[in-house]
Amino acid sequence: MPSVWLVTGYRAGERGQILALAEALGWPFDIKELSYRKTEFRTSLFRGSNLRGIRLRDSSPLQPPWPDLVISSGMRNEPVGRWIRHRSGGRTRLVHIGRPWAKPDQFDLVITTPQYRLSEHDRVLQNALTLHSVSAERLGTAAADWASRLMHLPKPYTGLILGGNSGPYTLGAKAADSIARQASRMAAQRNGALLISTSARTPKSVVQILKQVVSVPHYLYQWQANGGANPYFGILALSDELIVTADSVSMLSEACATGKPVYMAELGGYNYPMRPGRKTAVDFRLSALTYSWMMRFGPKRLSRDLRLVHNKLLAEGRVAWLGDSLQQRSVPESADMEHALQRVRALFGYP
Repeated sequence: MPSVWLVTGYRAGERGQILALAEALGWPFDIKELSYRKTEFRTSLFRGSNLRGIRLRDSSPLQPPWPDLVISSGMRNEPVGRWIRHRSGGRTRLVHIGRPWAKPDQFDLVITTPQYRLSEHDRVLQNALTLHSVSAERLGTAAADWASRLMHLPKPYTGLILGGNSGPYTLGAKAADSIARQASRMAAQRNGALLISTSARTPKSVVQILKQVVSVPHYLYQWQANGGANPYFGILALSDELIVTADSVSMLSEACATGKPVYMAELGGYNYPMRPGRKTAVDFRLSALTYSWMMRFGPKRLSRDLRLVHNKLLAEGRVAWLGDSLQQRSVPESADMEHALQRVRALFGYP
């Protein structure tokens, strides 16, 4: 049975995908946590194969026996994967999740989604949504864990999952105020409550706005790096419907996997509105403006377009925009994970 190293991503969505794939494979794995040098860009940008971009003393040990498979994500981890493969004498297979910065030929498999706009390639698997660990079993366990803690709130529950700034889109005061008011109206119309979860990318100022604006009974979880029980899967399990900010493809993927009605909450963005033809207030953020210029004038491979995912989900009837009615159709269960498993197993001659 192949041995696996998970060279974890530095963003929560990437880490979740890496772990989900490893758990679904069922092969023994070790998690390698790395500490990155933020000032070391040469190795990543010039497709190096060394460890200059990490602080070895603060990272998990990278030493023999070398793994049969490395699953990773993110530009900073690409040189590390190549270094491991070199040390193994070329035996280690590299599976990259998300957007690769090197050419696909430098990996054994790239598992990606539409927003990265990768060209067709025999080593690239184009999935509709991101990989995740949402399952009936996990939701059942989470529901049992959290039901008693939330029983003081009136049902039905509406889950509100918040991401944060992403590319040309900003979760600032204007967006937070609008989302909080719309979500409150939805819960009030149902005489129910809001179950709210922030994430690692949610600005602290947004939490303060939620506390001021939300006008219905609610539970508010403020994300913590290391501490306190995280209700995320409990909210997915216990909510009758879900509102997810449209900046996070990972959270949208997990929400859709529950089979419940999902509403996307839009964020304002420069030049690339999430909902074309609709006037949406934009929160100023210089890096968001810069990103929109890069989308317009730079090479496509340097940016991503979330609207490609939004449009696919809307066309399939999996989601609706917050404030619109959701005409859900019978959508087959996603086969994205199974496709990924088949491609990874095939690297080792497994059917």
